Amino acid sequence: MLRQGSRSRSRRSWIWNQFFVIEEYAGPEPVLIGRLHTDMDRNDGRTKYVLRGEGAGSVFVIDEKTGNIHVTKPLDREEKDEYRLIATATDRQTDRALEPSSQFIIRVQDINDNPPVFEQGPYIATVPEMENIGTSIIQVTATDADDPTYGNSAKLVYTLVQGQHYFSVDPQTGILRTAVPDMDRETQDQYLVVLQAKDMGGHLGGLSGTTTVTVRLTDVNDSPPRFTQSTWSFSVSELAIPGAEIGRISATDADLGENARLLYTILEGESGDTFNITGVNQEAVITLNKPVDYESRSSYSFSVEVLNPIVDPRFLRLGPFKDRATIRVAVLDADEPPRFSRARYHMDVSENCPPACTVGRISAIDPDTGLTNNIRFSIDPQSDSEALFRITPDTGLITTAMELDREREQWHNITVIATQRGQRPTLDTVAPLNYNPSQVSRVLVAIETLDLNDNAPELDRQYTTAMCDSSSVGQVVQVLRAIDKDEGGNDSTVYFSIPPESSTALNFSVRDSASLVLLSQLQPLSRSSSSTLTLYVPLVLRDGTSGLTSTGTVTVSVCPCLRGGARAVCLPQQSTLPSPGLSTAALLAILACVATLLAVSALSLSLRRQKRDSLSPLEEDDVRENIITYDDEGGGEADTAAFDIAALQSAPHRERRRQVEPRARSMRGTPGPGGPSLALRVGEFLRLRLAQVTFDPSQPPYDSVQVYGLEGTGSRAGSLSSLESEGDKDGEKDDWGAGLDDWGPHNNLLNALDKEKQPKHPRLDLIQLSRME
Repeated sequence: MLRQGSRSRSRRSWIWNQFFVIEEYAGPEPVLIGRLHTDMDRNDGRTKYVLRGEGAGSVFVIDEKTGNIHVTKPLDREEKDEYRLIATATDRQTDRALEPSSQFIIRVQDINDNPPVFEQGPYIATVPEMENIGTSIIQVTATDADDPTYGNSAKLVYTLVQGQHYFSVDPQTGILRTAVPDMDRETQDQYLVVLQAKDMGGHLGGLSGTTTVTVRLTDVNDSPPRFTQSTWSFSVSELAIPGAEIGRISATDADLGENARLLYTILEGESGDTFNITGVNQEAVITLNKPVDYESRSSYSFSVEVLNPIVDPRFLRLGPFKDRATIRVAVLDADEPPRFSRARYHMDVSENCPPACTVGRISAIDPDTGLTNNIRFSIDPQSDSEALFRITPDTGLITTAMELDREREQWHNITVIATQRGQRPTLDTVAPLNYNPSQVSRVLVAIETLDLNDNAPELDRQYTTAMCDSSSVGQVVQVLRAIDKDEGGNDSTVYFSIPPESSTALNFSVRDSASLVLLSQLQPLSRSSSSTLTLYVPLVLRDGTSGLTSTGTVTVSVCPCLRGGARAVCLPQQSTLPSPGLSTAALLAILACVATLLAVSALSLSLRRQKRDSLSPLEEDDVRENIITYDDEGGGEADTAAFDIAALQSAPHRERRRQVEPRARSMRGTPGPGGPSLALRVGEFLRLRLAQVTFDPSQPPYDSVQVYGLEGTGSRAGSLSSLESEGDKDGEKDDWGAGLDDWGPHNNLLNALDKEKQPKHPRLDLIQLSRME
């Protein structure tokens, strides 16, 4: 009997054997691995065994009547080493559990079916050369998937397959060590070692796996440096400047990296500090440290030493880690250029100093002769493109050519050239055979312009600010800042003030030396969004040190404001643009394009007008266009039946005649108003044409006839044209020959031609002028 309130504990009635299954075991039929049984089973066939859990029904099956458990397929312990199952015994008729379900485990028993594996191989290891025996190099590790708690399937032993002469391995830990001393990297720098791991404790029948270890020897400083030769010879000209390379020497070191770094030094000797030596890898460069003079010394000899800056004391037994060589340098004689007293000159001059203000003096000497009076100085024009300075050729005195402004340019770097007298040839002389243009020296002269307080303070920028019309008196409108271009000018005090005569002085004032404040209340503006007021506040800036003053302006935009909130906000201004779609920049661009087009059009019209006005009067109004030509012989002035005069009386011809008559009158020599007669201008035109025919190869041949529709003036023979005939005049004769007799000496050619052949007609309508060769 159990007391009320106490708990009873039912006794477990399951009975089973320990369940194990060997991995990889396979047979023709399912393998019995165990049997479940409960003492509630009366062997009357009413007890039913049910199996649930991992692999139930697929990997493991149970006999419902007997409780025997069978495995249906081979199992892999490395894949899964145990299975958790639940067994239940129920009444077959009522399906009621005879007792609570119970959980049990089926374990997979291991067999040696996995070889050792080096998961991190192949390996690469390093060890310093020349190490002692037993120096640890690397530890290798192999893994075996078999069960390490069951048998020797996972017990590994390490051995060497290759490299036994130089290395050894710990069979239990897999640590690889050196087996010989003094392995020299310079002889062999890399070794390949093959390692094996075998399970079953290394016994026969165990499985094995291999890996490789590449052992690389790292360098140590065990090789001393050596010069490639013991003596080196070089030469240098006395014109060589400091820094010039004299020669190169070399040394070798079989080590690597920092162990092969070489340090070269010149040993104390007769060379002093004339030369320098600098190491570059395993090569050293000898350079000139200061000028040499052949007249003072013609050769140098000194020793150079090379050594390793870092030495391993373990290898000092191999000998000293340094070497020596001898260097000989011969100085070559040369014609030297002038030598300045300084390598660089620094001078100064005050700004605004009137020319010729003294800047300084330079000097040079002829090193070959030691003279200074044969040197001539000049300034390189390229270094002084504005010609700000002058130099006295004989004395080297530098002066200014104009006033200098420090604020424009503080430093002027000019180059002064020194040449020896008589070496530079002039334009009208032949250069001497010993002239050498390299005998020219140059020196840089840095001229500093010293500052004078000659600049007044200015506003640091254009001030534009905005304020509300309701701003209170004393409100700071703008904080002002000034700049001074003079040196240290920004350190002096600048005083701001508003001119008392300015109208804005009633509303604004400057307080605390640099704050523009509102002095009196402004008149309120209309609340319209377009109501604005722009005030221009003039300022006077005065330098507290020099008293120099300048003026500036602060633009103050006063606008109506909205009240409410922490601060006042100006109303938005109404746009005054004609179109809301165009910005100010776009309108300015359109106006610029229109202005450009108008300018181009005006320029084109002006060029056309100039071209038209520059034309020759005869080119504009060719006289030949006014001549009426008809292919008919005339019988003189009395002959009116030689052609149809009705054609000339037609309207077009009458109009043409009205145009011809004024030109004909002008051709006859009637002077126009305000200028010479057309005949005089045509005469000039004829002379021009004659010159063109004579000298211009593009004109027609010289012997061609030039025809002009104009009769000349000034001839004693008078006019020959029938255009001017209005009847018999004084001095005219109807007889052709009588009219030619009085032509004068200027027409001898016409007289000769007249005698050879008389013309058919007594009147000439055209004058033919020709240039006869």
